[in-house]
Amino acid sequence: MNRIVSCLAILAAVVGCRGDISSKPPIHIVPDMDYQQKFLPQAEISKDLFADGRAMRPMVEGAVAQGQERADDRYYKGEEDKDHYVAVAPVDMTHDRLVRGQSRYNIYCAPCHDRTGGGKGVVIQRGYPVPVDLNSDRVRAMSDGEIFTAISKGVRNMPSYAAQIPTDDRWSIVGWVRVLNRSQYATVEDVPTELRGNIAPGGM
Repeated sequence: MNRIVSCLAILAAVVGCRGDISSKPPIHIVPDMDYQQKFLPQAEISKDLFADGRAMRPMVEGAVAQGQERADDRYYKGEEDKDHYVAVAPVDMTHDRLVRGQSRYNIYCAPCHDRTGGGKGVVIQRGYPVPVDLNSDRVRAMSDGEIFTAISKGVRNMPSYAAQIPTDDRWSIVGWVRVLNRSQYATVEDVPTELRGNIAPGGM
């Protein structure tokens, strides 16, 4: 009986201390990994551990983090080899991908290139240098890989968007640029026969 009373008294004392303010350090009954030997970044350590005395270790040459392999140059660089861009995007340009490309284009590209690709976006109207017309003969003659590389690395006044736009979305934008190219030079023959009656006079 005395043992039970003692246990209850200890439990009450422990519970009663929860939330109290104290200048004493907390008691860790189970410290786990709260107190472990570690080295702060750029700290000097004993040369018995590493000959250069550095706590921060250089990356292992050739090491690739899990999920970060970039072996497919066609997909990640838009290149067949160092001297040739891929002619056609190495992804399927499905309807969903083109919708995604339109969304990403309107966010990242339209401020300068406008939503038609003509280069008269709101940023340009406020004094930024005029960009290339994405529907010009020069751009329409470019390979898909070259357009992808321009988005990835930037061109002249246009910065790189590699950090903001994931690889797959960059290819989607390339697909949407091709849609704009086609739309700006469309003819009646591009419209399915059964839909041609919906074209307003002067619309093509």
